[in-house]
Amino acid sequence: MLLNIDGHRIYYDMVGPDSAPIVCFTHSLSSDGGMWQEQVPILLGAGFRVLRLDMRGHGGSDPVAGDYTMAILAGDVVKALDALGIDTVHYIGLSIGGMIGQALLQDHGQRLRSAMLCDTLPGTPPGSEATWDERKTAVRQANGLATIADGTIDRWFTPAFKDRNPARWRQIRDTIIGTTPQGFLGCAAAIQSFNFEDRLHTIKVPTLVVCGDQDPGTPPDRNRLIAEKIPGGRYEEIKNARHLPNVEHPEVFNPVMVSWLRQNR
Repeated sequence: MLLNIDGHRIYYDMVGPDSAPIVCFTHSLSSDGGMWQEQVPILLGAGFRVLRLDMRGHGGSDPVAGDYTMAILAGDVVKALDALGIDTVHYIGLSIGGMIGQALLQDHGQRLRSAMLCDTLPGTPPGSEATWDERKTAVRQANGLATIADGTIDRWFTPAFKDRNPARWRQIRDTIIGTTPQGFLGCAAAIQSFNFEDRLHTIKVPTLVVCGDQDPGTPPDRNRLIAEKIPGGRYEEIKNARHLPNVEHPEVFNPVMVSWLRQNR
């Protein structure tokens, strides 16, 4: 389904009882709402309604020209909630989705009943500019993400996951390749230019931070720092997982998620 927001279309998927509390998901860079498919049936069974949003230029959402910021991307979420007539949600975001979540917590906290930030960062990593510029150049030159797909998915999953679930591994790799160049470039620019570290202490919404213990791009120590800086923040680590623990080990991730949501229902 599509929402027309500020002249561009945002794709969303919403399932579950109309009267149930809503869990709103946003995804990682070069992914889409499909990365949460292991979570949807569990949440429906636990009595929640599930809303998945695709970022600009990802999945079914239109790309928008120019560089994006975390404030712009958080604004897309708020405008989507407004268009759907939703006052408050439980928010779950991973990677850039967790960065958007931090922007929402600080600037639109009244719209969130709780937040779960997964495998994310509190600010642009020091010394990362050259790495991001290299990836952006590769995407521009190829006019697509095929040349960076293998490096990306290697950061996302341990080798054991590919052996265990090759069909899901291929599906997610195909999603990386299917991301629009402009969507990647705009969101990469947002990752290169944000810093929430000094504002996290102002957050008043219950927040859980979760991270795979082998995540190389958004490592556990940075996620733990977010939880430490948010008043009352909690941290959980998923063993034997890299950047997408919700896909690699849903049998561990899902109970943590449902327990958290029930505590804050």
